[in-house]
Amino acid sequence: MKLSSLSTPDAQLDLRGTPCPINFVRTKLRLEQMSPGTLLEVWLDPGEPIEQVPDSLTMAGYQVEKITDCADYFALLVRRPVNA
Repeated sequence: MKLSSLSTPDAQLDLRGTPCPINFVRTKLRLEQMSPGTLLEVWLDPGEPIEQVPDSLTMAGYQVEKITDCADYFALLVRRPVNA
């Protein structure tokens, strides 16, 4: 059985301890460096970061595919659109 590359991130960004809006800015900059269609996993703190960053990314045209609660942080999977 072949592992699907759909949910395997192409890059990871650990932004735990990073305040808003710096975490959004860093996520956006990292996505802009990536190839269209690639997937970035971002680690965010609970509270304001996980409440703000996914919405901000969606408004900026990125596709938030999954948010996983990993107990003391959240793992966010966001895809850079192909037609960006």
